[in-house]
Amino acid sequence: MPITKLLDQYKTLCRAALTFASGAKLNKSIRKNIIEILFLIMVIPRKINFLQLGRYGTRSEQCYRQTFEREVDWMEFNLWLSAYNFREGSRRMGIAIDPSYISKAGKHTPHVGTFWSGCAGAVKHGLEILGIGLIDVDLHDCMMLRAVQTALEKGREKDEMTLYQWYAKVLHDYKTELQRASHYIVGDAAFSKKTFVDLIQPDGFHLVSRLRSDAVLHYLWEGEQTGRPGRPRVKGDKIDFKNLDKSKMQKLDIDPQDGEAYALKAHCKSLGRVVSLVIHIMPKGGHKLYFSTDESMSGKDVIEYYRTRFQIEFNFRDAKQFAGLTDSQARSSAKLDFAYNASFAAVNVAKTVRRHFAPDLSIGKLKSLMVNAYYLQRIICVFERQPNMTLNTKLFKELFKIAEQAA
Repeated sequence: MPITKLLDQYKTLCRAALTFASGAKLNKSIRKNIIEILFLIMVIPRKINFLQLGRYGTRSEQCYRQTFEREVDWMEFNLWLSAYNFREGSRRMGIAIDPSYISKAGKHTPHVGTFWSGCAGAVKHGLEILGIGLIDVDLHDCMMLRAVQTALEKGREKDEMTLYQWYAKVLHDYKTELQRASHYIVGDAAFSKKTFVDLIQPDGFHLVSRLRSDAVLHYLWEGEQTGRPGRPRVKGDKIDFKNLDKSKMQKLDIDPQDGEAYALKAHCKSLGRVVSLVIHIMPKGGHKLYFSTDESMSGKDVIEYYRTRFQIEFNFRDAKQFAGLTDSQARSSAKLDFAYNASFAAVNVAKTVRRHFAPDLSIGKLKSLMVNAYYLQRIICVFERQPNMTLNTKLFKELFKIAEQAA
């Protein structure tokens, strides 16, 4: 497909998703502004801020600043894109969650503080967002649904709510939209806390995550009950990972190079509940423990859901490298929220275009082609010339691919 057609397809997807998400809430002019912002995010080669939007766009810098204050239903926008992008997949869907550190200088930005940076492996000054994505287990892909800035204030409010209580509150606020897609929350080992599990369970969510390798686990009691007053016995013997009782578990069919995996129902002491557990024995020794709070979930689904969770990390990478996730210089909560979610929305549209119309391109190459095509279109527009597309096809292709190899 010609690159000019990809540009048109990109705008068409933006327009369709925004129309579905906003309906009559945003007038035609505001919708055109938002579509142009999403387009500019993918054609600006440098930092993406208000100054750059004013330079590359057709509107003034002040117009873009005002547009960033608008409230957009990004959840519905991305759910529509996800349904379009994952229409060839199955119904094994999950909600992946992961916090991400955003660097930010200064002291006057709302909710600025110290947060853990996984890349730096240290606590750093800045901001944090909680990314919520939709994963398709069979397509092995993830689409971001929403980014919410962590808004824990210093002082009494922070003492009354822990970080993981805040994450649970965010899921509670969006539970109606999220449960249209899935009831499974997939998070890394940091979310395997009793407080977090107890808060999301009343909302109808199940957690798929990983336990510490030294977690205390027990086989389920299979003997007869004593009949005495009191709670029936639930726990059996403690699981010894060096001497597994394989008669009480099912071996999963995984690649022999990855080791061995066994599924069973077990009682987890730290969570205080029965979980669907997968014990993954590593080829070089040691083990990993994956679990789901849904006891009826198969061991195969537990390990595949958790492994697909990592796809959300690529969304963060692409948004930071190509969509200016960390470039916003705004200091108001509304503008920051718009900037974060516009970056993820632009990446979602680019991934959808790539999957269905240019599967041989990476996000980096697609952006490079879009940048070159936009430059060429602006040159032609400024000089008010109508080129002969038939005669100049070869020249256009060469110009489009100037930066493709660098990506």
